[in-house]
Amino acid sequence: MNRLVRRFLITILAIAGTLAIGTVGFTVIDHYPPFDAFYMTLTTMTTVGYGEIHPLSRAGRIFNSFLIMFGVTTILIAIGAMTQTIIEVELGDRLHQRRNKRMIDKLKNHFIVCGFGRVGRGAAAELLHAGVPFVVVDQNPERTERAMLEGMLAVAADATSDDTLRQAGIEHARGLVAALATDADNLFVLLSAKGLNPGLYVAVRAAEEGAEQKMRRAGANSVFAPYALTGHRLAQALLRPHVVQFLDFTTQDIGQDITIEQVSVAADSEMVSKTIRDMQLGRDLGVIVMAIRKRDGQMLFNPQADTAIRGGDFLIVMGRQESLRTLETLLAGRSLPHTG
Repeated sequence: MNRLVRRFLITILAIAGTLAIGTVGFTVIDHYPPFDAFYMTLTTMTTVGYGEIHPLSRAGRIFNSFLIMFGVTTILIAIGAMTQTIIEVELGDRLHQRRNKRMIDKLKNHFIVCGFGRVGRGAAAELLHAGVPFVVVDQNPERTERAMLEGMLAVAADATSDDTLRQAGIEHARGLVAALATDADNLFVLLSAKGLNPGLYVAVRAAEEGAEQKMRRAGANSVFAPYALTGHRLAQALLRPHVVQFLDFTTQDIGQDITIEQVSVAADSEMVSKTIRDMQLGRDLGVIVMAIRKRDGQMLFNPQADTAIRGGDFLIVMGRQESLRTLETLLAGRSLPHTG
């Protein structure tokens, strides 16, 4: 249970308990009617000082003396606890916002997810699973609060605003996902993002038919139409179920520490000009080369063993994460540490 909620409940229970004890005490000792006993207890605890409703006996006054000390103390503690709770909530929110802003300001080569609806949440969850830095931008405070509770950095602001994109570190970002509710908003975010960072890789969600071409003309690197993709996948599941199963295997969490990754080839890598046969990736690392995206944009699927790689190429490979990290080190031109 939340600490603040627990403190609030304890305070309410303490006040209610004191009222109950006082009501029972006045009823039993001086035979007050229950409502009069409750009223007498309430005025005593709050130090209003209206006086005795009915004459008190000696035993009643002794009981009332203890009730005054205990009841007033309870009320003062309750007021202090509520004041402390309000201050902690206000300061906690401000400190959390400042810490969140400092962390966002330090981001470099990160991703920005604009919109935390169903599509945006899926994109953010995948980025979180991949362990890459990113920040969520959504105008709805409840959505950004949900993102932060899930361990993400988030900004509650209008993603179509240039100031908001700058706040999310657009100048130093690596890529952006535009997953807002309408195509118009996504197009606006696309134009703003490209204007602030022309080299940014932007993936856009398109809902309406015909919006894809407009997004590409505006500079989108990738455009996805969720409804069209879903319909296509449903039909493929009927026509080619085994193909769909394989695609799900390769695009979702494969398990057994196996993943598919794209690995860039540096110009100074020792692997440059070597063929796939020469690299012996399958034998030495257990890595499968599924495709090569050449520097000129050409995509070679299932490349032949005598295919040579060049600086600027990307290898689409599948294997264990440890093996892929080793391959990434080799292709980046960094030597591996020696092990005994």
